[in-house]
Amino acid sequence: MLLAVSFVGGIVGGAMTTSLAEDMWRDNESGKDGGGLFDTEKKREVVREESAIISVVDTVSPAVVSVIIYKKLGSFFNRTGPFLFDFGSLPSLPQDDGELRPTGGGSGFIVGQDGLIVTNRHVVEDKQATYRVVLNDGREFEAVVKAIDPILDFALLKIETTGLPTVQLGDSDGIRIGQTVIAIGNVLSEFSNTVTSGIISGVNRRVVAGDGLTSEVIEEAIQTDAAINPGNSGGPLVNLRGEVIGINTAVSQAGQSLGFAIPVNAAKPLLTSFREQGRIVRPWLGVRYLMLNAAIAEQEKLSVKEGAYIAPGRRGEPGVVAEGPAAKAGLKERDIITAVNGQPLNTKRSLSRMIAEFKSGTEINLTILRDGKEMTIRVTVGELK
Repeated sequence: MLLAVSFVGGIVGGAMTTSLAEDMWRDNESGKDGGGLFDTEKKREVVREESAIISVVDTVSPAVVSVIIYKKLGSFFNRTGPFLFDFGSLPSLPQDDGELRPTGGGSGFIVGQDGLIVTNRHVVEDKQATYRVVLNDGREFEAVVKAIDPILDFALLKIETTGLPTVQLGDSDGIRIGQTVIAIGNVLSEFSNTVTSGIISGVNRRVVAGDGLTSEVIEEAIQTDAAINPGNSGGPLVNLRGEVIGINTAVSQAGQSLGFAIPVNAAKPLLTSFREQGRIVRPWLGVRYLMLNAAIAEQEKLSVKEGAYIAPGRRGEPGVVAEGPAAKAGLKERDIITAVNGQPLNTKRSLSRMIAEFKSGTEINLTILRDGKEMTIRVTVGELK
């Protein structure tokens, strides 16, 4: 099970380790350790890598923020959205005095000098809560939720100030398994701008994440062993060039040191949409699907191993949404979409990612397999409301 992780002295440590490594290096060169455990070149490499991490942290940390969630005591156990819990009488709780109290938190990073901040949707989706942002320099601001994406775990906050440091967005399509990455965030909603490092241990993962109230599928997730803890949600996953390549969002409860991040390339179109139109405009087909691989193809007894297989949802929702663009174009359950405008679909190029590249109102050609026969269906991309 995966847990979306919003609720609940890396830099100094790195500097101390570097100093120790340099001392060992000097001792080895002077012959004090008789050759030591590592040769000189290996020690140089250790120092270079640690220096690179420290440099990245110094560059990125000023643009990483803590998001603090405040609620009145009377609404502490009520959360807007698809679930509403009635806990009945709770006499042990103190009397509600109408004061806002901190109830949790997450992380975010600044993408606009005017105070625009990226975070996770699950950090800020509670309409009964208010939010404040604490900058790396200790300043605190009231925050307004400006946009929430209905599909991706992505949201935008805004604070009223200018001249802020910003992050640089990288290219998540170019990441490689084994490369070093750094996670920065408000760990346990208590330790702001905590730094952890590790490697990318997997790419293009399809995982289901939840926070105990809701769950969602994250496609093309980046898997990392950099420690991601409750409170890290919405913080950046950064490469050694100081570029944000992912948005930290989930941690496995079963696997040790196993975390997941949303690829930044999946979020870029949403950010562009907001900047151009003042809201997130999500292109939409209106289908539920599985991206095929060999195992799913064998299980479903399908003739192809790649493509988007239209299937009902886990709770029995129809595979083709009534009155949606796909339904109007004639798509059916068990159709397999193999290409969009001639571009083949596979685990590295999912249907949702391909559709996200088009604006609503655009006509596209879908290559599909139906009962073993290939055909082309023309669909007008809609807008998800």
